[in-house]
This record gives sequence, C-alpha cells and structure tokens, in this order.
Amino acid sequence: MLTEGHRRRRRTGRWLVAAMAAASIVPATAADARPAPAPSPAVDVRIAAPAPVSLPTAAVAMGDSFISGEGAGSYQAVVDVNGNAQGFPGWSADNSNAFFCHRSANASIQQANLPGISARFNLACSGGQPHDMANDSINRASGRTVEAQIDQLVAVSQTHDIDVVLIGLGSNNSSFTFGDAAAECAGRFVADGYIGWWEFWVPIINWITGSSSPQDPCTVNDLASAAELNTAEAETVAAVRQILQTLDQIDADGEHTVVLQDYTNPLPPDFDNKFYKESRRTDTRDKFRDLVRERYAGGCPAHRASLGPAHQFSQGLGNLVEGVHSTLSAEFPATDLVYLNVQRAFDGARLCENSNSPSGVLATPVRLMDKSGGVPTGVHLTSINGTDKLDISRIQGVCTDWFQTCQESWHPNAAGHAVLGQCLSAAVAASSDRIDCVRNPSSGAISAS
Repeated sequence: MLTEGHRRRRRTGRWLVAAMAAASIVPATAADARPAPAPSPAVDVRIAAPAPVSLPTAAVAMGDSFISGEGAGSYQAVVDVNGNAQGFPGWSADNSNAFFCHRSANASIQQANLPGISARFNLACSGGQPHDMANDSINRASGRTVEAQIDQLVAVSQTHDIDVVLIGLGSNNSSFTFGDAAAECAGRFVADGYIGWWEFWVPIINWITGSSSPQDPCTVNDLASAAELNTAEAETVAAVRQILQTLDQIDADGEHTVVLQDYTNPLPPDFDNKFYKESRRTDTRDKFRDLVRERYAGGCPAHRASLGPAHQFSQGLGNLVEGVHSTLSAEFPATDLVYLNVQRAFDGARLCENSNSPSGVLATPVRLMDKSGGVPTGVHLTSINGTDKLDISRIQGVCTDWFQTCQESWHPNAAGHAVLGQCLSAAVAASSDRIDCVRNPSSGAISAS
C-alpha cells in the first residue's frame, strides 16, 4: 500500500520516462550531447517467478550497523549460511558468528511508523560492506556467516510484497571501515594520555587492527582520503544498483520506496567544558591520564583536535550516499528513490556534548571489557579509574581478540534508533526525493523537510 507521497514521486518518475522516450525523436542540441549512463550489468541472483500481488506488505532493512541496530540492544537470533538460527554464542566466540550482525528489535526499521506495512525484515549486518549485498559476507576478510543480503531479500519476496526498503551502506568498504576509524582516534587519544613519548616499550594498539597507535590526533586523511571515498562510492553504487535491479524483478506489484540513509556522528563538533581538562591538564600536554579517564567515563575518549576531522569524515560519508542517490536516480528514473540525510539528527545529544554524558545521549559510549582466566569477563567497564598503562594495553587487547566486546561503541543507542525511525517515517511519507532530518538541540524535537 503506497502513500500519496509515494504516488507523487512515482508519477514524477513515470513522467520522466515518458519525457525521455519523447525526447528520443527530437533533434539533439549541443547542450544535450552528454554521454548516457553506462548500462547496468546483469544481476547474478537466483530469482523465482514473481509472487501473487495479494501478499502481505513488508518493509526491509539492508546494509550495515547503523541499519541493523548496533548499539540498541535486544539483539535477535540470525540465521546463518547453513540455515541455523544463531543466538548469543558467548563473549569468547568467533566474531564471524551470524549473531554478531546485531540485528536489534529496537532498530529504526522496527520503530518507524509505516502505515500499511504488515511485516518488517531486518537483513542488515553490523560491519556490512557493498560486497555483502550480492555475496555471502563470510567470503571476505572479517565477514560473518550470513548469506548475501540480496539472496535474503529474494526470500522475503516469496512471502511478502516489498513496499519499503531502507539501505545504509558505504561506511565500511574495501578501503576503510567505520570501526577502524573509531578505534584509531580513540586509541591515539588513550596512547597520548597514558604513555610518555619516551615509553615506546608499552604500545597502545588500535583495538581492531592490532597495530600500534601513534599519539597524534586523527587527521582527515587518517580516516578516509578523497580517493578512498571515491572508491567507496563506486563500490556502493554498484551494490545498490544490484539491489534495485533485483527489486524490479521480484517485487510483486512493482511499487516500492527505497530510502538511502547516510550517517550521523556520535561525537559533537566540540566537547562540553567539563571535558576540556582534568587535573589542570588538557589533551595538548604530555600524559593526561585523568583526562582520559574523564572522557572514557563520558563515552568520548578522543582528542578535541580529532573532532573536526571526524565531522569531515561524516560529511564525506554523507556526500558519498548523496552521490549514490544522484547516480542511481538517473539510471532508475521510475524508481521511488529517496536520500535521507540524518547528519544532524543527533544535534545536542551527542556524547560529551553536555556535562552529564553519557546520560541523555543518543549514541552508545565507548565501552571496553577486561578479561579473567584468558576470556572476557562479560562486564563492560564504565570507568578506567586506577588503571595504568599495562592495564590499558591488556583491556584494549580484549577488543582486538574479541571484537564483539566493544563493537557497540559509538553507534546509535535504542533512543537514537527511535529518532532514526522518525526520520525514516518522514522519508517514506514525504513527496520529496530528499529529506533532511534535524534535531532541535533545545527542545529535542525532530523536523524533517
């Protein structure tokens, strides 16, 4: 069942198709002499005949952690490539386990108000990459034991009429990942605060890559260069193109809205004054352990000088998703394709943006775990008071060895996913093909236009 917003966008798309067909008999002018988009390659998926149009309606979520519900808790069992439902396998399990897709009952697809939708399917997976849309995730490095998300989408189409598809893709790719970027900035800050420049014999590591962390704040190029963002956009375009081609073949009635959502930053443009310094030391001094402990407790262990590059990174991801939308809107003019900009959806409620952080925020704080008897304790540390550099090195090593102990860090929490659900509701209902979702820092009200 489509809303009037859907119908207006679809009528516009169909008018464009008709106009393009009519234009083919009009002599071309110099202004018209532009190369046509390259034809889309065929999608190599096994597709059954379209199901009857009387099927119940469904909304489907695809992509990575910002869509799966990472950080929102209440994670549900996930069916692996062998057809087995995987519940929580324990903190010391291999991170490739399907459960660690972290598909949450509190994800935005579950919380959005979507009139006319009978069922919701969360196919997204934390850490998901463009590769994972048409290929089993486990077939790449650091993948999980789940089927290609397009194959899962095809399975949904056999029992449901797919009316809404939410896609969040691009922050993880062959060049960089969100997790690597977050671990790099946090690791550098902790290393700078805990270790003097002369203490090279006690390395603090990037808890994902396992490499030693430098002690300088992150720069833009440390997170993602312009060339890497361009490569990531090309990969994302190819993956989403395959999704759209598949939908054209499997959707029961041929009518669906596809929402491309970008990313919001869990950290503010600057910290609240409370987090500027501790014990008379700022993060520009050598060794500032008390300040590291203060910011860790608040959920934001990072240099102030890293905040600007972090927001440039987020903007770069937004530009990436907007570019995907622009390219594929031209290739699929009859598809109801919407760009959902959520970069300001957490304004005023980011980590350490207020003095009471992490209370009242919309993102999960960085939380690590210690180990005992050679395995994770199962208890996240809300404080690292009293730790020394050897303790910190051991604790960060737990995240390296068992990434599930820290992978929720710096993602939307349940309240944050509720906000993203409001944004999704607005994107589906609106007649525009671009929606900017913004939170009022004073009132907390969400506006979408």
